[in-house]
Amino acid sequence: MGRGVSVTAQDGAVPDSLVVVSNREPYSHERDDDGEIRVQSAAGGLTSALDPVMQSRGGTWVAWGSGDADMAVADEGIVEVPPSDPTYDLKRVPLSDAAVQGYYYGYANQVLWPLCHEDTGRMWAEPAYWEQYRAVNEQFAEAVDTVADAGQPVWFQDYHLALTPRLLRERRRDATLLQFWHIPWPAPSVFRHCPHSDALLDGLLACDVIGFHTAAYAEQFLHCVDSAFSAATIDTDSGTVIRGGDRTRVVANPLGIDVGGVRDRARAADVASIRETVLGGSRSDVSIRLALGVERLDYSKGIPERIEALGHLWDRRPDLRGEFTYVQKASRTREGIAAYRRYRADVLDAVERVNDRFGTDDWQPIVYTEANLDNETLAGLYRAAEVAVVTPHRDGMNLVAHEYPAACVDGDGSLVLSELAGAATHLDGALTVNPHDINAIADAIERALELDEAETRDRLSRLQHGVEALDSSQWVARQFSAGQSL
Repeated sequence: MGRGVSVTAQDGAVPDSLVVVSNREPYSHERDDDGEIRVQSAAGGLTSALDPVMQSRGGTWVAWGSGDADMAVADEGIVEVPPSDPTYDLKRVPLSDAAVQGYYYGYANQVLWPLCHEDTGRMWAEPAYWEQYRAVNEQFAEAVDTVADAGQPVWFQDYHLALTPRLLRERRRDATLLQFWHIPWPAPSVFRHCPHSDALLDGLLACDVIGFHTAAYAEQFLHCVDSAFSAATIDTDSGTVIRGGDRTRVVANPLGIDVGGVRDRARAADVASIRETVLGGSRSDVSIRLALGVERLDYSKGIPERIEALGHLWDRRPDLRGEFTYVQKASRTREGIAAYRRYRADVLDAVERVNDRFGTDDWQPIVYTEANLDNETLAGLYRAAEVAVVTPHRDGMNLVAHEYPAACVDGDGSLVLSELAGAATHLDGALTVNPHDINAIADAIERALELDEAETRDRLSRLQHGVEALDSSQWVARQFSAGQSL
């Protein structure tokens, strides 16, 4: 298939009003310790890309009402957002505790997540998980059916809602349906490990357009369809699937970031203050260079190998002890799943071992933090770091790899990047590594620290050019442009 599956944005492609459907909501209502209800805005690439579009175009966003005060402030599950200046509706889908455990913690994150990250040894396909996943997808289809106007396109997001397109298509035969799959898509030999693989493909193929971050993921999806459904007609040049009465276009449409927003926050950041806040006063000596990692505590992110690589580097290069500190910004996630709790414990143990071995009274090799950093603080931390280390085992895209070079507004900064992240397909200028090769990671960090000024600036310039080309403002238009060619 190759590059023919990629799409470009066309003027006027984005509809005047649409329905977005996702697991996570862009705004939630939470009660604080005093019982007061406060609004929280979600962070992340999905919200930052789609919330501005919804604010300008209008429509309805359908999502799980996960805030503890969400339904109390909603009228029949609907609340107007953003709260400060409402421009669109948020339709909240209430889920029971059993549904959350089975659909979200169960099927989505113990079957689909490890499957798509090609880590099938972690899959656990408990029958009750599938039943809850189907039931919740049915709830979402019903919710969309109640709010979508005739002719309003519906855009589903990610792996939580693979069945909903088919369930909605059965209600609305002529609806325009799109889906974006934000995580990797596995090879057919891996996908067949899933006991419900055909049902998942059937659900997705009810869409008019399915988007992936890379051409490789799109190609593997087409191979899975070809393997599962012999009666389907697949045109690999155009990325088109015809099956029964459905015609689906499969496209590569990488999601980037709001480049201007990241740059503005980085320029405005008080870097010295941020260093002191994150590192602590006794460890914020500006003569000590910084390397940085930012990610959720997910086993796909490769943090233990990275910590081990740092230990190897300081072992073979004693002269680098005290010369740089590695900051690991980690965020807890999915703690209802035992594998995630164990992973966090493994990371903490690895950090402690390295610090105990190499640390001195004047220098801490690794500063680990789970503090909630706002976007401004994070942009300043990116700007402060001379090296960012992004080494997931596998990743759909990885937007940290985009945010870091965008925040390097002083013209210096080096990125060590896993060759198995989607970002490696699109960004030129990084030092790429196999995320399982501990020696190679150590070598890449060492090289990043010792690049001369000319090469550093050249690599960063190429990275920034790639990031600018994928600015999130064009992502939505590209997705809808693909549907215009059907």
